[in-house]
Amino acid sequence: MKQSLFESRHQADWQRFTQLLDALERGKAESKTCQGFASDYRHLCQQLALAQERGYSSHLIDQLQLLAMRGHQQFYRHRSHLGAQLIGFVLGGFPRLVRAEWRSVLVASLLFFGSLIGMGLLVYLFPDLVYSVIAPEQVASMESMYDPDSTRIGRFGERNSGDDWMMFGFYIMNNIGISFQTFASGLLFGLGSLFFLLFNGLMIGAVAGHLTEIGYNQTFWSFVIGHSAFELTGIALSGAAGLKLGWALLAPGRSTRTEALRLAAGRSVQLVGGVILFLLIAAFIEAYWSSMTHTTPLIKYLVGAGLWLLVLAYFVCAGRAAHASD
Repeated sequence: MKQSLFESRHQADWQRFTQLLDALERGKAESKTCQGFASDYRHLCQQLALAQERGYSSHLIDQLQLLAMRGHQQFYRHRSHLGAQLIGFVLGGFPRLVRAEWRSVLVASLLFFGSLIGMGLLVYLFPDLVYSVIAPEQVASMESMYDPDSTRIGRFGERNSGDDWMMFGFYIMNNIGISFQTFASGLLFGLGSLFFLLFNGLMIGAVAGHLTEIGYNQTFWSFVIGHSAFELTGIALSGAAGLKLGWALLAPGRSTRTEALRLAAGRSVQLVGGVILFLLIAAFIEAYWSSMTHTTPLIKYLVGAGLWLLVLAYFVCAGRAAHASD
């Protein structure tokens, strides 16, 4: 891209950022005006890096470096605003982003939940099909985890309550590992995310269909329903973020693939940030609630159904008032 086109495309953004810096340095910036400061600062740094990489004139680079230095000072001077931005993202920004990226979310959800439900029904109707997806020793391990005669259900079966904290850490690492794998593999033109969405859906569906078919449905479903709202939604959204990266590489439009990927990565990383929060909640529920045997299955079903409704309401309703006032 020629320097003149680059300047004309971003000049308005630089002027707006300069005005915001002036207001911050005078201490007269309104809180609403500062809401997008971190994002504007990040974009400016990206534009500075592009200008340096492309060998634009020293006059332009010096101008952008000066703005970046002033922005850096204000960013750390007002870093207390980051907490408010994080809260704002959780309360409204994340669900708005999911709604804005509904196409990627819809495709990922159909791939993941479609394969999960389809495989679950097939294994339930044709029990031997489970062995075409899962090794026999893994099937036996799953059966022992959800044996109705066990005093502690779920992964690793028997354990003392003092081990819950250790299991909480294990679930975090396991869930985030699956999420990152599903997201990052989107860089393979989306094929990696496509594969892991289908793979995880088929595996989970096969386990669910098999355990239901052999009569372990009460122990299995009462265990998974509590944390599944956050964990399964998190996997689907990770896939959506990965598919967005892949689509940017496949169809960059008028931008170069590098620029299209950079733009897509900004929104995809924000999606993954929300996913991590969901997976932390899922890990906490799985470690401290799902494996409990002192609670009746009916209560677990009611709580699990309530959590699914809560997640649905969050993505449908949260952040709409703030979005309308922006």
